Amino acid sequence: MRLVWQFAAVAAVALIGSQAVAATGGNPWATCVLGVLTAALAVAVYRWVVRRTERRTPAEVAGKGAAAATGWGTLGGVALFAAVIAAIALCGGYEVTGFGSVPGAVGLVGLMAAAAVTEELLFRGILFRIAEERLGTWLALVLTSVPFGLIHLVNPHADLWGALAVAIEAGGMLTAAYAATRNLWVPIGLHFGWNFAASGLFSTEVSGNDTPQGLLDAVTSGPVLLTGGDFGPEGSLFAVLFCVLATVGFVVLARRRGRLAPRRRRDAAATTLPR
Repeated sequence: MRLVWQFAAVAAVALIGSQAVAATGGNPWATCVLGVLTAALAVAVYRWVVRRTERRTPAEVAGKGAAAATGWGTLGGVALFAAVIAAIALCGGYEVTGFGSVPGAVGLVGLMAAAAVTEELLFRGILFRIAEERLGTWLALVLTSVPFGLIHLVNPHADLWGALAVAIEAGGMLTAAYAATRNLWVPIGLHFGWNFAASGLFSTEVSGNDTPQGLLDAVTSGPVLLTGGDFGPEGSLFAVLFCVLATVGFVVLARRRGRLAPRRRRDAAATTLPR
């Protein structure tokens, strides 16, 4: 039941926050403020519900070191998406035509902060963490990455390939980042940096969503497997490749730190019949 209570509490914050943002009518400054407030409230609610249902202090969202971990994660996410865009551009699939909108980028800060925080709390902080206790790291990673990809099928321009790409890229990489660091700030930063770079910097679609224009005015064209088509660069083979490499790096780091959990097995002694 702790999974149900925790998921319901954070999901409620995400829903209320999304409704509040929608009520702004697209005002970028209000969107930024409400998005950041939603992210902060989601963390506070997560801390509260974990304390109530698990009787522990949630070290995975500890305040100490949070800014640095989130900052490094954000830089990593931006750099990773920039590498994807650079690869697409070298193949002639992405071209900058001018400058975009600063207010649009400001609004996207709030949107992507709310999305990154709530999704990481739900999928890594709750679903993966609790599933890993019984199933071990590997099985829990697979079983939580798949639904994370599938929920993106509800987005505009989404298809099965896009959902699979997100499951591999974000589901795998962000879960591996949590396993390697055992805190949620790094995957939150990675998630935010990736999404904000896609929308706020390079003005591309994010998981099929037509987001407001970011800092650059750009055109994407070419084969769908190269550019991701209407789904955005997350549907590009370059994105899958680079994120798989990042996932492998985090898994290696987790293994070296001894943070890969085995699958829990029944105690043989407990299942032995008395003589």
